[in-house]
Amino acid sequence: MASLLPRSLVGKYSIFLLLCISQTSFSSPHQPLARRLLTTTPRNIVKQYLTPHNKVRAKLGLSPLKWSNKLANYANWWGHQRQGNCELVHSQGDYGENLFWGSGKDWKPRDAVTTWARERPYYDYKSNSCKKNEQCLHYTQIVWKQSTRVGCAKVVCNTGDTLISCNYDPHGNVEGEKPF
Repeated sequence: MASLLPRSLVGKYSIFLLLCISQTSFSSPHQPLARRLLTTTPRNIVKQYLTPHNKVRAKLGLSPLKWSNKLANYANWWGHQRQGNCELVHSQGDYGENLFWGSGKDWKPRDAVTTWARERPYYDYKSNSCKKNEQCLHYTQIVWKQSTRVGCAKVVCNTGDTLISCNYDPHGNVEGEKPF
C-alpha cells in the first residue's frame, strides 16, 4: 500500500488510506459506519451496567450476564439514530432491547436498570404474562435465562434528555417461553 504513495506522504496519509480501504473493501455498504467500528466501553461504566443487571439475575439463581462490546456498539449506534428526538423506538434488530428515557442529562446506568427491574411485581410466572395494564417485558428481558451477553450505551439527545439502550444476546421475550 505505502509503495503507491510518494515517500513524503506515506506517514501522513497511510492510516487514513487504510481506514478508507477497510471501510469500503471489507465492510458491507449497507451497514452504517458506527456499527462497523467497535469501541471499548470504560471498565467503570461497564460495571455500572452489569452490577444492577446481575443483582436482579442473582435473586433468581441465574448466571451473570457478560459484557459485549459488540452489543454496546450496537446500542450506541441505535442511540445516536434516536438522538434527534429521544423517542423510545426499538431498533428491530436481532437482539433483545431495553430502552430508557429520562428528562435531563444526569441519568446513570443503574437508574435505567432499576427502572426496568421495578417491573418485577407485574410479571406473573404462572400465566407467563404481564398483569393487566402493566409492563413487565423489560424485567423479563433482564432475567431471560438464555441471554448471556449485554451491551449498553447512554446518549444525551438534542433535547437535552437522556436515552439509555441495552441490547441482549440471545434475545429474550420469546412468545410461549418462560424467562427462567
